[in-house]
Amino acid sequence: MSSGTEIIRRNRPGTKREEWCQWPDEVFDEVDTVLAVQQIIQQMIRKDFKNVDAILTEPQGQDLGVWKYEHLRQFCMELNGLAVLLQDHCTPETCAQMTATEQWIFLCAAHKTPKEACPAINYTRHTLDGAACLLNSSKYFPSRVTIRDSSLAKLSSVCRRVYRIFSHAYYHHRSLFDQFEEKTALCQRFTVFVLKYNLMNKQNLLVPIAGADIEEVTSADGGSGGGSEASEATTTSDTANVNSSGMSTGLCADQANLSSGVGYRVTRQFSMIGCLLSAAIRPIQDERSTLGFLLI
Repeated sequence: MSSGTEIIRRNRPGTKREEWCQWPDEVFDEVDTVLAVQQIIQQMIRKDFKNVDAILTEPQGQDLGVWKYEHLRQFCMELNGLAVLLQDHCTPETCAQMTATEQWIFLCAAHKTPKEACPAINYTRHTLDGAACLLNSSKYFPSRVTIRDSSLAKLSSVCRRVYRIFSHAYYHHRSLFDQFEEKTALCQRFTVFVLKYNLMNKQNLLVPIAGADIEEVTSADGGSGGGSEASEATTTSDTANVNSSGMSTGLCADQANLSSGVGYRVTRQFSMIGCLLSAAIRPIQDERSTLGFLLI
């Protein structure tokens, strides 16, 4: 190939498996396109998907907001692979609700009223569709070169929702989760990512990851240890943190229903459900014996 030959960095129709993405690596500073960050992230993943630290290390001088945004886009694209893997095993009959451990049930916000009875596979599709809608929104993310702080505040909300897909797969479809994780290390990378950039509270991370000090949830009293008193203290603290942040949770202008994704933890003694009203948490009474709070 002569030095003057243009390198086409895309897979044309009919590309063979062994030739897929087989083009020379690029140096970040020499990439002349608004998709430079996406291309470098994907290049690092192809090079060694298990080298999480290298993949998540931003190039010198790179805008951190754009870096986080592009990584989250990439996570959502790759998570579609897990959704496809689950669809023949995670059915409305086998998984009538979106749950992780026995302590967590997630309400689907893609309905006019947040819905508990949305099957897990539908919840997965709704969550990925909502995330794609937001991350491709010209209203919130009109540029992939610079991003407003007000738009960056929405990334945490997306992270919390899409992480529930990992949680459900780990606790209810372990063999499929392990199969997918072995080929992608996606949950490991996502966990390190959200901890590195403070996009999720550590106590909301339910899938154990080596080196991240996250243990598997096994007891009926929750993953943070202790009984109902510990759960009550944890919940109160989480509610206060969300309340004080004032973070907007809307996903799309045309999908405002997605702005109130809810999860609640089952315990024995309390009856409260967290609801989002004008970015504030207001407890309401419920007949079920639950202690609830919003996971934004």
